Amino acid sequence: MHESLFSFLGENLQMFLSYTGFANITFGHFVMIILGLIAIYLAIAKEFEPMLLIPIGFGILIGNIPFMDAGLQIGIYEEGSVLNILYQGVAQGWYPPIIFLGIGAMTDFSALISNPKLMLIGAAAQFGIFGAYMIALQMGFEPNQAGAIGIIGGADGPTAIFLASKLAPNLMGAIAISAYSYMALVPIIQPPFMRLLTTKKERLIRMKSPRAVSQTEKIVFPIVGLLLTCFLVPSGLPLLGMLFFGNLLKESGVTRRLAETARGPLIDTITILLGVTVGASTQATQFLTASSIKIFALGALSFVIATCAGILFVKFFNIFLKEGNKINPLIGNSGVSAVPDSARISHTVGLEYDPTNYLLMHAMGPNVAGVIGSAVAAGILLGFLM
Repeated sequence: MHESLFSFLGENLQMFLSYTGFANITFGHFVMIILGLIAIYLAIAKEFEPMLLIPIGFGILIGNIPFMDAGLQIGIYEEGSVLNILYQGVAQGWYPPIIFLGIGAMTDFSALISNPKLMLIGAAAQFGIFGAYMIALQMGFEPNQAGAIGIIGGADGPTAIFLASKLAPNLMGAIAISAYSYMALVPIIQPPFMRLLTTKKERLIRMKSPRAVSQTEKIVFPIVGLLLTCFLVPSGLPLLGMLFFGNLLKESGVTRRLAETARGPLIDTITILLGVTVGASTQATQFLTASSIKIFALGALSFVIATCAGILFVKFFNIFLKEGNKINPLIGNSGVSAVPDSARISHTVGLEYDPTNYLLMHAMGPNVAGVIGSAVAAGILLGFLM
């Protein structure tokens, strides 16, 4: 009897051990856990986009806890599991429009309204998206995959997730992590190219103070913006519609509670769910592939092209502007939609050369234009690739 009891306990212990993470871990899981810890470290120690990198980093840890595939319904790719249900907001593209609602409710478009030509800088920066799209095609990616990869150059995580959910769901994890990683690395990636592509004289250009924008203009802008952009690119409606709706809530002056909810509790809740589930989707078996490495390389290239395109466009545009109306090309980098980090970098680099030259408000114009531009670019890609 004692022998049978010990045998029974031994079998149970052996079964228990076979279910542990220690028994099922692979080298890939170990690599991904290290990457998750690095993301958390960068968020806490270096303050690189902590609101994004902490949920994503911890999500990577959650997604790479090894377990036996025995129908336990705990993994993010197991239909019916809690993580899988939460992940549907990413996979089906529900979360990004809600985040755009919050972005609209917290964005002041005054700098863009007061100087509409800054919209052109935001448009020029989107060249990075289409440049990376063409390069991805040359590297052997399918057209729909290339489109989803190219959008990383817009430096807009929600837009990248939205487009990937429609065009390349199998590449979602790599595209989302790449997009958010480069958003966090804006302070490192952009300044060297800003210095390389501008002269000292150009960096010292002083721009005229933005004119005061009336409340009526602020109210009319989201309505006109919605009609113009969505009549042009109807496929961008989920993102652009929510962006401009959120902005109208902010500027109308009569929906303060709704605007505060959109830019506060609502966007915070969705950011948590999106970050954790995107991180958890990077299971080693799904994420560590040759395609992921190519996506990270293309994402970096796309981001660099977008930054350079914005700066070079300003230099070209200045040829046609009179003295006194010229644009400081240091704000060209802010054409990507990493709001407000890219605008802050324009301001910071400008102060290095003239401590009294404040570029932040000027840079916010192309920065918010970049948000609109990346959503329009996503709509264009979605329109001809679906």
